[in-house]
Amino acid sequence: MIKFSASILAADLSNLKSEIQRVEPFIDEIHLDIMDGHFVPNLTFAYPILDAVKKCTNLPIDAHLMVTNPEFHVEKLIKLGVDKITIHIETSNHIHKLITQIKNADIQAFITLNPGTPLNTLEEIISDVDGVLIMSVNPGFSGQKFIAKSLEKIKKLKEWKMKYGMDYLISVDGGINSENIQTVVNAGADILIMGYGIFKNEQLEDLSKAYRK
Repeated sequence: MIKFSASILAADLSNLKSEIQRVEPFIDEIHLDIMDGHFVPNLTFAYPILDAVKKCTNLPIDAHLMVTNPEFHVEKLIKLGVDKITIHIETSNHIHKLITQIKNADIQAFITLNPGTPLNTLEEIISDVDGVLIMSVNPGFSGQKFIAKSLEKIKKLKEWKMKYGMDYLISVDGGINSENIQTVVNAGADILIMGYGIFKNEQLEDLSKAYRK
């Protein structure tokens, strides 16, 4: 079953509670992009927003750390009770330590990489994670166009998964819409992260039925 994750970066933050409640019947989790203005050229959500989101929904929350020093944030996110923490391979020399810390707290640990980062950077850690997030846009802003070469990464991850008998999930974030969603799923995606495709969609119920079909 394909899962849908709603990135609240594209929501109307002045009506956050109603926005989450509006899309809640059609999604499986909330995706929270935490950006520090260093690793990516944008500043977004801090801990008070995460706390507010938790009060609005019982859905699982994925905290995506787009930050230069993820080790500064992991323990705090664990204490705040997120369900998944996603870390960029480019941001730490101690990825294995962070993954172990997250998993020891019974939280899902995902690893992710930017469009320009090759998959082989994941080889030493991929057997230890719960999932891999493929960024199909350059991280930082919602509403970008899907990078077609991302499909090759998704397919390769699916090949590794089958070849070596691993069970990690494949998540994809960026530019997913009604025109490319079938192609992304066919390539091997298990989790589809969408911002504009969910929060900016006036026919969400119809589109959600089509996506699930």
